Amino acid sequence: MISHRDNNTQRIAALDERAEALKLKRGMGIADARAMHPSIDVVEADAEADRRLLEGLADWCDRYTPLVAIDAEDGLFLDVTGCTHLFGGERAMQDEILTRFFQQGFDVRAGLASTPGAAWAAARFHGDRIVAGGEEEALLAPLPLSALRIAPETRAGLESVGLRTAGAVMAAPRAPLARRFGATLLLRLDQALGRLDEAVSPRLPVAPLSVERHLAEPVMHTDDIERLISRLAVALKTDLERRGEGARTLALLLFRVDGAVSRIAVGTSRPMREPRLIQKLFHERLTALEQNIDAGFGFDLVRLSVLSVAAFDMLQGDLTGEADDDDADIALFADRVRARLGEAAVLKPVVVESHLPERAVKTVPFAEAPQRRAPAAGRTAPPMTIYPPERPVRLFRSPEPIDVPATEIPEGPPMNFRWRRALYRVARAEGPERIAAEWWRQLPGEEEAPTRDYYRIEDSEGRRYWLYRQGLYGSVEQAVPPRWYMHGVFA
Repeated sequence: MISHRDNNTQRIAALDERAEALKLKRGMGIADARAMHPSIDVVEADAEADRRLLEGLADWCDRYTPLVAIDAEDGLFLDVTGCTHLFGGERAMQDEILTRFFQQGFDVRAGLASTPGAAWAAARFHGDRIVAGGEEEALLAPLPLSALRIAPETRAGLESVGLRTAGAVMAAPRAPLARRFGATLLLRLDQALGRLDEAVSPRLPVAPLSVERHLAEPVMHTDDIERLISRLAVALKTDLERRGEGARTLALLLFRVDGAVSRIAVGTSRPMREPRLIQKLFHERLTALEQNIDAGFGFDLVRLSVLSVAAFDMLQGDLTGEADDDDADIALFADRVRARLGEAAVLKPVVVESHLPERAVKTVPFAEAPQRRAPAAGRTAPPMTIYPPERPVRLFRSPEPIDVPATEIPEGPPMNFRWRRALYRVARAEGPERIAAEWWRQLPGEEEAPTRDYYRIEDSEGRRYWLYRQGLYGSVEQAVPPRWYMHGVFA
């Protein structure tokens, strides 16, 4: 027997058949139950564990339909429209579900109807019934009010006026019912009878494309799974070509014979539909997760789904039949590394609109970085007329202070400087390149950042540096004298 706390009172939340035979009921106080039967075993309810178990069962039911929703704390909704013929019909499908749940140790009830409300009532009040279209009213009429999925206070109000069954409510005038008990009562009634549509909201997004393979003999080894991935990817390629799209996110679902489900997802930086490349990505991912995938007694269903797609741009090949796409190998390499080590394993610098060098570039995951596009056929890229200023190969994350003992003129480059305890003599200098503060990003009340004068410096040994002076000499607004910083080094 399982207990839970209700208004500072421990009550029975669930009980097995032996406890029911002792005339114990749900909602009874634990103290009263122990007074009747002192030897009963009571276990405290674990709502989070129950939720995880129900979600695991919902994942397993995904083998029958992708439209699976959780109903309250102890039920599942499966929208099997268009799926029953794959399992030999409605009766065969329902029998298989019940049998598989029984083999896993669960005592379940199922109902199948053309409306979620009728299916809910058939499952909870009949246990194993298929309701044909048009028979919803005959099913609901003799059932108690709880079959309409209405609130307890509404049910108590209906019983107080003598309406104790769903059939009595259906026979009563609608207008007085709506005025006294609200529109929700009639809404639930119309949904159960099919007068109003009730959609099942799946707990997981539905993949636009999926292919799967039911296996007569379960597979356990990674090599067998990879061979199945290759075959499934071939089937996916046909559908993707027909739609003119490529996959950006793919998911591999491995259904274990005992009910557990493993979900493995990979992402691509460019639209992809080549089976060989898809198999390579999953090879890396399976290798990384090999120790975490428990095959148990094997997987009897393998499904490959495309979770997100993008337009697939075809590239014109040359006389050898190969397309001129220099970035394809880099993208594939990055995708394989990300599949093995995670999304943050490969980062790419992208340009940001900012005058300050340390803000002009940021690193983002490779898949999120904008892709370089080739010019359209028959067109050439416009010539660049404005050349960006030269920047160092290595830019420090934070500028490092340096000591400048003397300059030729107050606004000129240094003659020598000391950096990291070493003295460097300046042989050549170019600049300054003045970069002012970004006043449009300045917060109200915030002090304006000093102006910077950048110089490209070459020392007596040929090493080149990029340093700047922060602040201006003789500035009335600046309270501290200018300071010098090292911001990067050239090759």
